[in-house]
Amino acid sequence: MLTRKQHELLCFIHDRLAETGVSPSFEEMKEALDLKSKSGVHRLISALEERNFIRRLPNRARALEVVRMPEITPTAPKSNVVPMPKAPPVILQPANDVLEIPLHGRIAAGMPIEAMEGQSMLSVPAALLGPGEHYALEVSGDSMVEAGILDGDYALIRRTETARDGEIVVALIADSEATLKYFRREGSMIRLDPANRAYDPQRYAPDQVRVQGKLAGLLRRY
Repeated sequence: MLTRKQHELLCFIHDRLAETGVSPSFEEMKEALDLKSKSGVHRLISALEERNFIRRLPNRARALEVVRMPEITPTAPKSNVVPMPKAPPVILQPANDVLEIPLHGRIAAGMPIEAMEGQSMLSVPAALLGPGEHYALEVSGDSMVEAGILDGDYALIRRTETARDGEIVVALIADSEATLKYFRREGSMIRLDPANRAYDPQRYAPDQVRVQGKLAGLLRRY
């Protein structure tokens, strides 16, 4: 069942697409729904995607299409949905596709250092973010250079507490230090692998490591 704001945004995108074939910008969606920030628009779009009301078209930056519409309003007692015929892709205007996500201090790509040293905001192109809640960390160190992650980059992290072997994660060690590494299980231990031959893997007992998120993208400034 959609929330009222999710329903309003879905109808707004669908109606604009039917009229012009082009999606409203993030700024227009924010104003139409009377939201305080574009981040709120991003969360609504992610929720609609997760519920299969809209989908992102592959190989098309910020292209969406409406898959289905609610059969009745979100205040009605039922939430049946009906399939929608395919509509032209919704191209979100790139000039307005900038979101602000929390920037939580620095994270080590070498030896673990303290993370979450405070909070400011970082402007990020929305095309770099998928569904879910995100935050950013500034990378410190060179142990992930062979994965293309350099000192001074901003790691864009999707919040999650689980990870599969081989994924790059933010691992919180002993509830005090965080590091960016490949996550692997090795017998009864957790192994955190660097992407630099000059560094050795780090091994910890499972109760010493908590996954805080997975790498979703990188932002580099020149």
